[in-house]
Amino acid sequence: MTRTLYIVRHAKAEDRATFMSDHDRELISEGIMAAARIGRFLHDKSVQPDQVISSTAPRARDTAKVIAEQIGFDREQIQLDEALFEGGPKAYLAAVNGLPDSTQSAMIVGHNPDVSYFAEFLTHQSVGSMSKGAVVAVQFDGLNWAEVSGRTGSILFTIAPKELRQS
Repeated sequence: MTRTLYIVRHAKAEDRATFMSDHDRELISEGIMAAARIGRFLHDKSVQPDQVISSTAPRARDTAKVIAEQIGFDREQIQLDEALFEGGPKAYLAAVNGLPDSTQSAMIVGHNPDVSYFAEFLTHQSVGSMSKGAVVAVQFDGLNWAEVSGRTGSILFTIAPKELRQS
């Protein structure tokens, strides 16, 4: 069975203020619009993940919600995983390895540099630093989620909001 993982970096958020914790930063309007463009792109590609997992940080959670709206995924079914905030790539791998075998495709929404490192770890292909709101789609052939590890996937596509700007 082929499985697909959509790795998403949260969209553009407010700058970190001295009185605000990094975790609590919210999306700005530009980020909301960028997440909506990405969601429409994914909808047009018929992306229908069985599960969406997001960091608990508002900027990641809200990116997941905006994309979910666009692709027709029930926002109430988004699973929040606090380990995805500052948990490093190991936290992302643990979330993916814990997916049930009945899941054919999943989306995980988190933070850089972890998402970029994670995509490169899974595929051994250069992703560089994912831009805000970007998606890397990774395909795994013949593996259960528990078997996903380094160099087991291949990149199907990458897309960033700036590539979708309307003229």
